[in-house]
Amino acid sequence: MGAYVLRRLLIALPSLLGISVILFTVLALAPGDPFEELATNPNVPPEVRLQLRASLGLDDPVWQRYLHWLSSMLRGDWGFSFVSRIDVDQLIWQRLPVTIAVIGASQILALLVALPVGVLAAVKPYSWFDRIASTVAFIGFSLPTFFTGVIFILFFSIHLGWLPFVFRTDINATGLEWWWAHIKQSIMPVTVLGLFQAASYMRYVRSAVLDVIRLDYVTTARSKGLGERVVVLKHVVRNALIPVVTLVALQMPAVFGGAIVTEQIFRIPGIGSLLIDAILRNDTPVIMAVTFVFSCLVIFFNLIADVLYGWLDPRISYK
Repeated sequence: MGAYVLRRLLIALPSLLGISVILFTVLALAPGDPFEELATNPNVPPEVRLQLRASLGLDDPVWQRYLHWLSSMLRGDWGFSFVSRIDVDQLIWQRLPVTIAVIGASQILALLVALPVGVLAAVKPYSWFDRIASTVAFIGFSLPTFFTGVIFILFFSIHLGWLPFVFRTDINATGLEWWWAHIKQSIMPVTVLGLFQAASYMRYVRSAVLDVIRLDYVTTARSKGLGERVVVLKHVVRNALIPVVTLVALQMPAVFGGAIVTEQIFRIPGIGSLLIDAILRNDTPVIMAVTFVFSCLVIFFNLIADVLYGWLDPRISYK
């Protein structure tokens, strides 16, 4: 497996390089100037602004600026924020754990809901449970996260007063009280993002299980006298999960996109809110670094999906 993972990483390098070229070119050609505020500030002489631009290489050709950025990235230098005046990597590492925690918890919740509901709906197709689950799923992925987020805030925070709707990092507590405060403020964003994904996953799980449960080897397993639970869990679910793993891996860009919206709604200081703030302020180094990190995470989750294929399907070899 180690050789397989190494080969996949080597294949991912050209993809990351191509993504970085496209991102850098689009950002370089986009309208706007990060030093626009300095240009309108009468206290900053024009020669100072021009000297600052020259020191950062903003007047160089795009290809030259890209090569400088790439060489700096390979050395571990991600540049510094034009707005915050601190290193970009420091900004990202401050906020990335929050985003990973929210996305990870939401995906766990989505799978915990989608897998059992989808399997039960497929085992008893066209039953009342299947119809109710399918209806709820259609409603779930038809409603965007910004709508359900506002509904959750109005009901659980403003009307009932159970949960805080603003995510705070400066909680003055320790021990179990600190953990409980973080859990309370994470319930709504994790639930909003998790249930949105669960609605989509549930339909795919149901469809995959229905395709597998009608195959000949499942009928043979039943004819051998195996119990229905053993047949479903051992012979049906494991093979039905293969397309679901593909779906989860391919859905990761959409998950990160939904996380950006969710972080804005609940004021979560994650990497998504950092990206939105950088776009509004035309902070190019931060935009480039954050989008590149998102690309790396998506490729990483696809690598995990490839590894899971071999575990779920013995026919797939790592060689």
